[in-house]
Amino acid sequence: MGPETKRRIATGLATGLAAGLLAGTALAEPQVIHAGRLVAVPGEDVRGPSTITVDNGRIVSVVDGLQPAPAGATLIDLSDKTVLPGLIDSHVHLASDTTGNAGLIEDMVRSDNWFTLNAYVNGMKTLRAGFTTVRNMGDGTGSTEALSNAVAEGLVMGPRIIDAGKPISTTAGHMDGAVGLKPDFRPMFDASGNTCDGPADCRRAVREQVANGADVIKFAITGGVNSRIGAGLGAQMHMDEARAIVETARLYDKKVAVHAHGADGALMALELGVDSIEHATIMSDELIRTWANSDTYYVPTLMTVNSYVTRVAAGLENEAPSVAEKIQWRIEITGKSLQDLVPAGVKIAFGTDAGVWRHGENADEFRLMVENGMTPESALIAATLNAADLLGLSDEIGTIEVGKSADIVAVNGDPLSDESVYKDMQFVMARGTVVE
Repeated sequence: MGPETKRRIATGLATGLAAGLLAGTALAEPQVIHAGRLVAVPGEDVRGPSTITVDNGRIVSVVDGLQPAPAGATLIDLSDKTVLPGLIDSHVHLASDTTGNAGLIEDMVRSDNWFTLNAYVNGMKTLRAGFTTVRNMGDGTGSTEALSNAVAEGLVMGPRIIDAGKPISTTAGHMDGAVGLKPDFRPMFDASGNTCDGPADCRRAVREQVANGADVIKFAITGGVNSRIGAGLGAQMHMDEARAIVETARLYDKKVAVHAHGADGALMALELGVDSIEHATIMSDELIRTWANSDTYYVPTLMTVNSYVTRVAAGLENEAPSVAEKIQWRIEITGKSLQDLVPAGVKIAFGTDAGVWRHGENADEFRLMVENGMTPESALIAATLNAADLLGLSDEIGTIEVGKSADIVAVNGDPLSDESVYKDMQFVMARGTVVE
């Protein structure tokens, strides 16, 4: 939040804010927000000066003009800002900060308790950057699931978290934490229950994640850039295994996200009707045609390229040769899938893969989306309406409308013509609490 914005928020906010931040709950008294410009529903006409009233963490009215605050209400003056819905990142890893060999070492030396605290710190970085809801795409300890519950219960502040638990993989697949290690070390990494082989075992793996509290099921159908094994980026799961995962997830009314780089794996995922495909870096004409006729979202995660460029600059001498080769390839191909899928009409949901790159810099994804074929407005729709739909939360978030959660942010300038404005977030409210 900018210093001028802080000064203009009425001083009566302070006492209630302290208690609200501690518990992660909304203020007891109503809050009245004066917006200079209002993007209430991305994709619709921008409104001029408007007044938003928030009570008990929810939006209770949105009216034109700067209306006076009633007695006892707190006035938040954003009359020189553009106000819009809280942003949504559909692909983060809050417990993680490192990748490659550094990530492997971190997994070996850090405790589960440390990862929980790290997830909290990263969650606050993400929240202050204007992302009031995230979909956490897996960690190895269950730490983010604990944080998700703590945020939902009002014990701590943080973004709303939809959590995937531990992502599912076949043995030697991308999400097998022991892949590429010498046999002596495998028992330390392969006891988490997330690997499966054969349909029956894959059904078991899904049920284990559901039992542990996962909100969404994620699985890896192809290889990955950081997999420490020279098996490429094509499909590494049989269709009967993938089908068992999706069908079992549907039994428990869970949405399904699929990690896929190769076109063969993405086509399998589309045939199974999954809700989103993450990354999808290798295209084919058949894949583009099939995807355009589906309801499956594409989550681009372009921001990972920042990490790969940094790792190349630092030197790849200590990386596994297969990983070093894939990093170089990923830098060159980043964005090309988006260039193909946007004109085809595929639905896009905003997602960064933060954790591979730094948390709190999620807004850089907007720049990359625009550079690769989207408009600033369509990128905003991806981070609000589309992401809310993907997460199954359209009735709760994604727009500033009566009855919805008071997830509200403000920026200087015009986000519909300049996507860089998100990098200087001026104001963040999450579930009715102003975030400092």
